[in-house]
Amino acid sequence: MLYKSGHEALSADADILRLENQLCFALYAATRTITKTYREKLTPLGLTYPQYLVLIVLWEEEGQTITAIGHRLMLDSGTLTPLVKRLENAGLVERRRGIDDEREVQVYLTDAGRGIKGSVLEARCFVACRLGMSEPEILALRADLMDMIARLDETAEPMIAAAGETVEPG
Repeated sequence: MLYKSGHEALSADADILRLENQLCFALYAATRTITKTYREKLTPLGLTYPQYLVLIVLWEEEGQTITAIGHRLMLDSGTLTPLVKRLENAGLVERRRGIDDEREVQVYLTDAGRGIKGSVLEARCFVACRLGMSEPEILALRADLMDMIARLDETAEPMIAAAGETVEPG
């Protein structure tokens, strides 16, 4: 026996290593396809998919630090800082020193960053339409995926809790 999944023991001779049986590959392929679909609408706006995610976090709450944004997006500052710099160069965000602590840098939307929200919403609606799923179906799938993330990565729990979802210990 290799491991036990639920009540079913999986043996070495099972077809568990076939590509079509890999959850990781299905998630990888779905991520690539969804990102490609978003790219169709985001590229004309001058945005990449990761930049889109940064904007979403800032539309929810401006004035967040790179660390706070990274926590929400599960990205490290080394990945996030260049994204924010490109958004700043595009005139969509600005970085300001903290009032209480000048070592702290907070990220704010510019008027242009606030103004692009409607166009970005169209991209989100385009993807939802292409999925052929209702909003409740999308939210249910998202909840299942967030639950899976929480089971695999305990550092995801605070991010999920911040999104208003409950996480039961696994």
